[in-house]
Amino acid sequence: MSVWEALAVLLAGVGAGTINTVVGSGTLITFPVLLALGLPPVTANVSNTLGLVPGSISGVIGYRRELEGQRRRLLRLGTASLIGGLTGAYLLTKLPSKAFDAIVPALILCALVLVVIQPRVSRAVAARRGHGGGSAEGGPLLFAGVLLAGVYGGYFGAAQGVLLLALMGMLLQDDMQRINATKNVLALIVNGVAAVFFLFVAPIDWTAVLLIAAGSVVGGQIGAKVGRRLPPPVLRTVIVVVGLAAVTRLLLT
Repeated sequence: MSVWEALAVLLAGVGAGTINTVVGSGTLITFPVLLALGLPPVTANVSNTLGLVPGSISGVIGYRRELEGQRRRLLRLGTASLIGGLTGAYLLTKLPSKAFDAIVPALILCALVLVVIQPRVSRAVAARRGHGGGSAEGGPLLFAGVLLAGVYGGYFGAAQGVLLLALMGMLLQDDMQRINATKNVLALIVNGVAAVFFLFVAPIDWTAVLLIAAGSVVGGQIGAKVGRRLPPPVLRTVIVVVGLAAVTRLLLT
């Protein structure tokens, strides 16, 4: 990896860490960069997952005030994320790599759709809240949704945060900043358990891991402190452009 390539990965890690803390879908920044450097899709996905774990920790620390009083919720939903993340990671290592290569473009496109419709989802959440929607814990439906989001996150992970925000925003009656803090913890659990699993069974590019990790730690703090002030349309535009470039590259190779 050249100096310029390393710098590109590092900056992608900063961007991903920032975006993951604010809303999620940072993988759509780092994953295409790793593909552009010539890493096989599975190796790029695994290395990206490991590299983003420190950034997730950084984001959780940045939102620690919003986590106060949420222990019961985190234990309950964290269990779902733990089971889902481990299941998704297991599927990634057991399904043929050709299956992953074939499905990744579709997964990225689905993630991009989620990013694009996120404002409409937010408006729907606000309208539901205005009519008294949601509950304190979300019930079995939220547990099942978080579990499935964990499976998705353990397998690929792009826009996992968007899924979690949509689920909890509609099913929980709570402040959105507190829900975002919960989202960061759940995403950390999924990425963390998947990363531990991958350490023993999957191919890893450690240079990429270390560069993304360093960048995502910085990005996690940026997201917690100033990321909320960034214009959402700008973030979504960057994500969509990078994601479409990745899909194009995958379909042409």
